[in-house]
Amino acid sequence: MPTIPPESVPSPDPRPHQHRETAESFGSDAVRYDRARPRYPRALVDRIVAAPGPDVLDVGCGTGIAARQFQAAGCNVLGVEPDVRMAELARQLGTPVDVATFEDWDPAGRTFDTVVAGQAWHWVDPAAGTAKAARVLRPGGRLAVFWNAFHFPPEVADGIVAVCRRAVPDAPFDFRAMTQESPDGYRALLAEPTAELRRVDAFGEPEQWRFDWEWTYTREAWLDQMPTQGAFTRLPADRLAEVLQGTGAVIDAAGGSFAMRYATVAVTATRTGTP
Repeated sequence: MPTIPPESVPSPDPRPHQHRETAESFGSDAVRYDRARPRYPRALVDRIVAAPGPDVLDVGCGTGIAARQFQAAGCNVLGVEPDVRMAELARQLGTPVDVATFEDWDPAGRTFDTVVAGQAWHWVDPAAGTAKAARVLRPGGRLAVFWNAFHFPPEVADGIVAVCRRAVPDAPFDFRAMTQESPDGYRALLAEPTAELRRVDAFGEPEQWRFDWEWTYTREAWLDQMPTQGAFTRLPADRLAEVLQGTGAVIDAAGGSFAMRYATVAVTATRTGTP
């Protein structure tokens, strides 16, 4: 069962959406982020856009990774993104973006058939975000929030955890959470948005979806992605270099590449009435 990276693990105090310094750290290397971060399964995109219409709002769109996948599926996409650096790259790559947190964003009367958030909803206040989604969705529209959860092969996981613990002994979380197999890892991530959708009297019964897939990373490809993860975006350069050097050695020992197992998990519900 794949687990979620530390950037996505819900923590009781403070809540993930209150970690603004981490939430807004991904734009420090927006080009790398866009290049290295995994995409989402076509089956997920197709299931989301099957109904009800073409107008999509992408919350926390980042550099437009998910937005471009929805555009390729025939949708008209508007992004909302608080980091101006990420938003600027998304615009360069073809996605119109309003710069704001979703909670503070002014829809200016605009409504949408679908509201999505890829790898971003944990940075949104769950109550305010769900209420805002209800206000901008047309009747019958869909809210779909989703994450890529990953699980390393054991021999790679053990080595990377050891490297990270040596390089960052004072980390505020256990790096094992990034790699350890757990039957409840992704369920914890989905629990809060599911509960909030049930609390707001504007949505039908939430559904949880899961799509399993696999991706092979070369040494170079994984070391390119690793600095874009929330566990590492704010590390001092010397510590990050130590993490990358040690991780590279682990991957070399595994033959220079490894197969990562992913599960893309989603919570989704249909807008049922007027606010």
